Amino acid sequence: MSRSRQPPLVTGISPNEGISWTKVTIRGENLGTGPTDLIGLTICGHNCLLTAEWMSASKIVCRVGQAKNDKGDIIVTTKSGGRGTSTVSFKLLKPEKIGILDQSAVWVDEMNYYDTRTDRNKGIPPLSLRPANPLGIEIDKGRFPQKDLEVLFPGMSADFTSENFSAAWYLIENHSTTSFDQLKMAVMNLKKQANKKNEGSLAYVKGGLSTFFEAQDALSAIHQKLEADGTEKVEGSMTQKLENVLNRASNTADTLFQEVLGRKDKADSTRNALNVLQRFKFLFNLPLNIERNIQKGDYDVVINDYEKAKSLFGKTEVQVFKKYYAEVETRIEALRELLLNKLLETPSTLHDQKRYIRYLSDLHASGDPAWQCIGAQHKWILQLMHNCKESYIKDQKGNSLLHSPMLDLDSDVRPSPLGHLSQTASLKRGSSFQSGRDDTWRCKAPQQVAFVEKLTKLVVIQLPNFWKLWISYVNGSLFSETAEKSGQMERSKKNARQRQNDFKKMIQEVMQSLAKLIRGALLPFSLREGELRQYGGWEMKSELSGQWLTHVIQTVRLSYESLTALEIPNDMLHIIQDLILDLRVRCIMVTLQHTAEDVKRLAEKEDWVIDNEGLTSLPSQFEQCIVHSLQSLKSVLDCKPGEASVFQQHKTQEDVCQLSIGIMQVFIDCLEQLSTKPDGDADTTHLSVDISSPDLFGSIHEDSNLSSEQRLLIVLSNCCYLERHTFINIAEHFEKHSFQGVEKITQISMESLKELDQRLFEIYIELKADPIVGSLEPGIYAGYFDWKDCLIPTGVRNYLKEALVNIIAVHAEVFTISKELVPRVLSKIVESVAEELSRLMQCVSSFSKNGALQARLEICALRDAVAIYLTPESNSSFKQALEALPQLLSGADKKLLEELLNKFKSSMHLQLTCFQASSAMMKT
Repeated sequence: MSRSRQPPLVTGISPNEGISWTKVTIRGENLGTGPTDLIGLTICGHNCLLTAEWMSASKIVCRVGQAKNDKGDIIVTTKSGGRGTSTVSFKLLKPEKIGILDQSAVWVDEMNYYDTRTDRNKGIPPLSLRPANPLGIEIDKGRFPQKDLEVLFPGMSADFTSENFSAAWYLIENHSTTSFDQLKMAVMNLKKQANKKNEGSLAYVKGGLSTFFEAQDALSAIHQKLEADGTEKVEGSMTQKLENVLNRASNTADTLFQEVLGRKDKADSTRNALNVLQRFKFLFNLPLNIERNIQKGDYDVVINDYEKAKSLFGKTEVQVFKKYYAEVETRIEALRELLLNKLLETPSTLHDQKRYIRYLSDLHASGDPAWQCIGAQHKWILQLMHNCKESYIKDQKGNSLLHSPMLDLDSDVRPSPLGHLSQTASLKRGSSFQSGRDDTWRCKAPQQVAFVEKLTKLVVIQLPNFWKLWISYVNGSLFSETAEKSGQMERSKKNARQRQNDFKKMIQEVMQSLAKLIRGALLPFSLREGELRQYGGWEMKSELSGQWLTHVIQTVRLSYESLTALEIPNDMLHIIQDLILDLRVRCIMVTLQHTAEDVKRLAEKEDWVIDNEGLTSLPSQFEQCIVHSLQSLKSVLDCKPGEASVFQQHKTQEDVCQLSIGIMQVFIDCLEQLSTKPDGDADTTHLSVDISSPDLFGSIHEDSNLSSEQRLLIVLSNCCYLERHTFINIAEHFEKHSFQGVEKITQISMESLKELDQRLFEIYIELKADPIVGSLEPGIYAGYFDWKDCLIPTGVRNYLKEALVNIIAVHAEVFTISKELVPRVLSKIVESVAEELSRLMQCVSSFSKNGALQARLEICALRDAVAIYLTPESNSSFKQALEALPQLLSGADKKLLEELLNKFKSSMHLQLTCFQASSAMMKT
């Protein structure tokens, strides 16, 4: 590729000052490669291209136009180098009035001069004009600035032929250094001129009186001779003879010189024709030159030649000129049609559009080409958007049978679009919409996501040129200086003001199409039936995941930022804001729904491996699932400048609240499902995936032997932890992410969790307490025992020891799972046992002395053994049981009771140690 030339640089101009139409020579560097390369020349802001004559790359000759500025730069513009600069300037002087006999370096139009001060009704012929030096002395131009003189003598003039002639101004300007003696001579000269004028025509007549007399005598003699000749009748009068002689001489001369004169007339005609052809060859060659330059694409040269021809021959009355000028107009009309077709072609760059509009403006094309171009671009952008949709829908239908697992974002391994978002460069003002995603990623993305990317990129690339074209149309920068002079720019600005509403509708239509096309792909339920047929048509087999919707939101936001950078009014972009809000709300809903599905699948991941606190990884996984879901929504929940909160609508708040409650309830249902799973249904196949577990194989072995009671305890332990920690943490995360109705979510979830906890607890207590309670009555009456007829007690009977051993077994089972559940479980079991023991004691009709002592021993032994787990209810039951017995009256019985209790505690010390450890643990 060849390197572009440097811009033109003007380094000198000669002369550097002068009046309008002064011929100047411009010198510099890079002034063009030829006459066709020169496309612009301004001096003091005036376009001098029509008079410019390109001599070389360092020299141009032209004439200065009638500029408004007194002083300015010389700017040269070429095709190869663009707009140039200048290191010198030209000073434009005001022209002086020049008489017809005065020498001048420039052409001065001739005109009739009138003395408007002395005689208003008589025109003074040019030869009788006053001399340029009326005082008759040497003129010495002073150096007083012209502007200062205009300020000193406002409304006056130094021109002695003007009505506003100021003598003082004239003397200061022309005789500021003249001596007093010379001024006296000037006064004398003025007096002489005045005296000559007073003499007038009478003095002229007196001076030529003799001449008049001689002329009168000659006329009288001629008259007499003619009268004398009139009396002769021989050959006629003297004048008749003279006429005959002259006719014969003329005929003789014609005979002698007819051929020579004919050749001379023919040569003169040929010479005149050649002179005309040479003088006006510009016009005669112009049609062919226009055709050639159009084929080469040199439209600037064509326009300059046309303007020159129009100024010279536009109003001619010569028929041959009219004929050729009509041919020029025909070619120019064809050029107008060609340029208009090129202007309306799509696609085209903003530079080409502006160039063609300027050409059509300089050619005075009918109508409003700029507005036609804007309308064509608007229709083209809309067509591109709909073609983009049809293309992706066609691809979707063509590939509907080919399912790629990469598109499945509902699986555990989801290609997160968040990583790609970090690669997308933020759009600065005026920057293009570039995506950092590669083609491989685009192949993995769902069709709707790829479509939104392509559609927004298309709009962000095309709309800036469309908007800039309108701005140029409004401020008039589409038109050249020629259009500005002709008033076309003002007409265009007026048209632009009248069409503001029409253009606003165009932008709104583009924004509506963009929003509705995206809605048709992602939010079809938000469109009416008629709109869905026009903007929809997608196959909705499965809804996009929240992560893809988040990516789409980021894409639309970047597009909005890019459009905002164009300074498009916010009311035109309001529909995009509404789209972003609806997408954000939908993303939240879909993410929460998918989160509920993920939470539901957590039951399959329960490995039943507990930590020191009796907890499995399930509560932690649940919290992590919620936190991850909320973190993925962070960018969606955060409000960008100009965006409203997604929770501003009450319906959205309610829906999000219900979905959040549903997620919590789904997890609670998972817990219930796990707790009620039959023993044979324990699924441990998934544990082979968790190779990071340090006790993997032990966990499998333990899980395969877990009983339903153990699973109940694990779930109860998890429930306690959820109530005290997990649900509170999740509520904090909801508040952190500005969720509404967090108290309601927490309250309902807590109530549901407590109901499950109580239900499972009662199931476990029923499983463990019923066998113990059921064994009391058969144990008491084993061996036909009778309270009325029994021996002196020697110790606690075996049934009570078995009951204690069963309670200790429950303690061991609960303690193995969760130490924190021990008091709760054993307190309830003790209540059941105490209640049953109280019932049995109250059912006995009467006790013998030994029977009462035996019963009191066993009741007190049981009460003292489980004292740490006594509750008001169990205390009350033990009290009622003791009250049903006869009182011990003798000290011997009391002593015996105490000895037997000590003996029991001593013999059962090892078994009862677990209760003591629990006591120490509870105290700490």
